[in-house]
Amino acid sequence: MHSFNPFSLPFVFLSMLIFLNLTTTHVAAQNYLYHFCANTSFAQNSFYSSNINSLLSSLSSNATGNTEFYNTTAGQTTSSNPVYGLFLCRGDVGAEVCRKCVANATQELADKCSKEKIAVIWYDECMLRYSNESIFSTVAVRPIIYLLNSQNITEQDRFNRLLNTTMTEMAREASNFPIGVKKFGVKEVKFSDFQNLYNLVQCTPDLSSTDCNSCLQAAINRLPMCCSGKQGGRVLFPSCNVRYELYQFYNESTAPAPAPGLAPSPPGSVAGSKGKDKISTTTIVAIVVPIAGSVVLFILGYCFLIRRKKYNAVKGEIDANDMTTVESLQFDLATIEAATNKFSDDNKLGEGGFGVVYKGILPNGQEIAVKRLSRNSGQGGEQFKNEVVLVAKLQHKNLTRLLGFCLEGEEKILVYEFVPNKSLDYFLFDPRKQEELDWSTRYKIIGGIARGIQYLHEDSRLRIIHRDLKASNVLLDVDMNPKISDFGMARIFGVDQTQGNTSRVVGTYGYMSPEYAMRGEISVKLDVYSFGVLILEVISGKKNSSFYESNGAEDLVTYGWIRWRDGRPLELLDQSLGDSYSRDEVLRCIQIGFLCVQEDPADRPTMASILLTLNSGSVTLSSPQQPGFFLHSKTDMPIKDMKSNQSTTKSMPWSINEASITELDPR
Repeated sequence: MHSFNPFSLPFVFLSMLIFLNLTTTHVAAQNYLYHFCANTSFAQNSFYSSNINSLLSSLSSNATGNTEFYNTTAGQTTSSNPVYGLFLCRGDVGAEVCRKCVANATQELADKCSKEKIAVIWYDECMLRYSNESIFSTVAVRPIIYLLNSQNITEQDRFNRLLNTTMTEMAREASNFPIGVKKFGVKEVKFSDFQNLYNLVQCTPDLSSTDCNSCLQAAINRLPMCCSGKQGGRVLFPSCNVRYELYQFYNESTAPAPAPGLAPSPPGSVAGSKGKDKISTTTIVAIVVPIAGSVVLFILGYCFLIRRKKYNAVKGEIDANDMTTVESLQFDLATIEAATNKFSDDNKLGEGGFGVVYKGILPNGQEIAVKRLSRNSGQGGEQFKNEVVLVAKLQHKNLTRLLGFCLEGEEKILVYEFVPNKSLDYFLFDPRKQEELDWSTRYKIIGGIARGIQYLHEDSRLRIIHRDLKASNVLLDVDMNPKISDFGMARIFGVDQTQGNTSRVVGTYGYMSPEYAMRGEISVKLDVYSFGVLILEVISGKKNSSFYESNGAEDLVTYGWIRWRDGRPLELLDQSLGDSYSRDEVLRCIQIGFLCVQEDPADRPTMASILLTLNSGSVTLSSPQQPGFFLHSKTDMPIKDMKSNQSTTKSMPWSINEASITELDPR
């Protein structure tokens, strides 16, 4: 696991519409993008203030010659308040552009972050950051900035495959350079007869090859989440960045030479100098390699079959036999249309990433909820089958019950029991509705969600990871009992399987655990992390991913942790509850919430232990440490028009969005 930068900031979606001259290769200087300042203030006349000024001056004065990257420390030997800083110029810009960009960046941070200990700023041509803790040779992947061109691309699937393949290859090549050498690459590849795809990757040179590649891969994995189907996009981390466009946005003449180790071997490097030796070596290789390869393939195949057999035995062989059972639940489309008045807007209950949910009434008077998947949604036939087969097997009072499905033509429809009180977020985040959730109801909801997740993890026929647990996916019945819904993203494990990996990260920002969001690691502790965030939302009545607080926190986990750490945990409590709550229960839930969002999955409790703690006041809880994805900076980010000094660039409207995401197809 990499050590992370001492601050981590929220996921920010920034939409940018750019009109550029596609034939130019000139890069305008000092094109400001965005900045963050961590709200850890210090006295203006302190040693730290003096050290920051000294650091910024040093960074600016060292942006000369061919220096693309520079790091330094101010005050390390003269005070107990050192400041660590660095700048990185884009690998294709000239020395003068780099110098001017760094000069502007230092001035901008001096003006905009004059009271904060931690800051980072991005320009098109450079990045500059500083911190009160060392940031050298360390991977930092937060804050994350997404920039995208709002124009759509044709043939999106083929484009996404080409982009991923090209970027992955570039990341491997750029990261192969040794520490201290420019880790930068650009590449042009043909997409169609009329369009070329231009790509750029870059790391700070102080990273090892492994860390650079890891950082770039994390950025590449996020391109589909923000920019799928768009003509241009980029992901900016403090330690690395990636970008693609359909126009040449970089200076091709500065493209680096191939990384060492990737160059072809010199002629004759394998064979000996004598013809006889060369023939002998070639013959041996020709004989040994196929035999060795066959043996390896045989062993791998045998292991795969054994594992597959064991998994299927536990898994219950979810295949045609299961579908035969499920098909007995099939509705015809005419029945569904009649029940929903042909999907009338008057019957609409809500709309999610995969489609619209309608209320319906069957001929026998039974009320149903009809989930009609959109034809261009990310949930295709396999995901549809996954949800049908999976949910049909689940029987628990805290899970929504599948009544049937419809699969006719292009229609994919799921029929669920009707839950009259809509979803938890409908009440929880509405200032008027949240008053209907007294403390006893909230405590019951927390316990019910925990029981539902424990059933998925431990008590169902299979071990199931939900992967998208959040308030909008928790429905409330007539008695306000919670029912977990939306299993389209669920992952099935064998009973003896504890963890796995995926290259398709799905879920919702703000609820993803660090190891899953960064490395695709899947375990039951992924849901535990999401449950911890959900607990804090239920307690506070505030939404984690869109929470902005003017006095030092940009998301709910940060806000709550600061108060827990400072001995003021009850300030997290929803004010609409007044004094009608159990202090012990509230404190217990807050502590459970922070234990669930620990960075190391091993430090998070199991759902069984959580339920034991909720049901017994005598259980002693461990003390939580700083949460994973703990956020330190203020991000009060108004929508604004950013104007460039390029005559060919029009105003760029920036906006902030929350989104549920998948790898290629937006949820």
